[in-house]
Amino acid sequence: MKAIQFTRFGPPEVLEVVELPVPEPGPGEVLIRVHAAGVNFFEVLVRADRYAVSPDLPMFPGVEVAGIIERAGPGADRSLIGTRVAVPLFAIGRGSGGYAEFVAVDGGAVVPLPDAVSFTMAVALMVQGLTALHLLRSSPVNGKIVLVNAAAGGVGSLLLQLARRDRAKMVIAAASSEEKRALSLSLGADHVVDYTAPRWQEEIKGLSGGLGADIIYETVGGAVSRATLDALAPCGELVLTAMGRFGLGVADIERMLDQNQSIKGFSLLPLLTLQAVPKDFGALFDLAATGALTVVEGGRFPLHRAAEAHRVIEERRAVGKVVLTPSIQESEPDAMPKNLAP
Repeated sequence: MKAIQFTRFGPPEVLEVVELPVPEPGPGEVLIRVHAAGVNFFEVLVRADRYAVSPDLPMFPGVEVAGIIERAGPGADRSLIGTRVAVPLFAIGRGSGGYAEFVAVDGGAVVPLPDAVSFTMAVALMVQGLTALHLLRSSPVNGKIVLVNAAAGGVGSLLLQLARRDRAKMVIAAASSEEKRALSLSLGADHVVDYTAPRWQEEIKGLSGGLGADIIYETVGGAVSRATLDALAPCGELVLTAMGRFGLGVADIERMLDQNQSIKGFSLLPLLTLQAVPKDFGALFDLAATGALTVVEGGRFPLHRAAEAHRVIEERRAVGKVVLTPSIQESEPDAMPKNLAP
């Protein structure tokens, strides 16, 4: 089978296609032909050795896949063969191996997919879907003014929709291009702002009666984290998912303390349990299947174009979820990139 690996850190070109034996499902395991593998921003950082932890090399990236069960190992439920499933590798202690044509996992770790949920939708609702869900559980929005940074991204596009469902008083979406802002409005944002424009924070204060947002979900990091403070209301909460990449200094923290503001860190993996994950996926899949939650596709790429998929994310040209499609050839329509911002 074909899989993607990198043997050194660097630009997207370090990703290479390699041939590996098809995994043999062990006791209790099933073999899945991968139809969609999610590509995440943190994987871009890992590849460039800019993440909090450096992996051992060679590295086979990919932590979320969806596909069809083809074989069952000894003791596994053979009735599962032919079932469409989602496989959250990240939630079962597997931090690699998803960028491949096949994966073998414990049969109890797969989550059946409703017919109305495509493979692409499924991977979009794994890391990003659970992140959005747990962000709202960690910092409830009912009756509050909320700012979602990078609102057209994989997490942001889901987060702003779920915030509306959770009865936020106002949802403000921050995005860097006209296309992304238009998308955010179509997904239910009350207002949009361009966080690359000068003094964009003043626009948020104007929309919020001069105070600012009660909760800011900050996923970008760097200078944006620091600039975002000017849009935070007194007693407001800044929720950081860009752990290790935010640009806050001592003076910024002191200013926050003076205004009774708080910072809350967010890390997904410690919040997950094997018992709760299938239930959470079930809720997200049901919302997507009924059209209550729109999943935005950010581009589909065949496996051998994994470097291009990484580059699109790294350059922040994608809106929504970028996926690899190992079971689709480049000549097929689904292999062509979609919804790429200029």
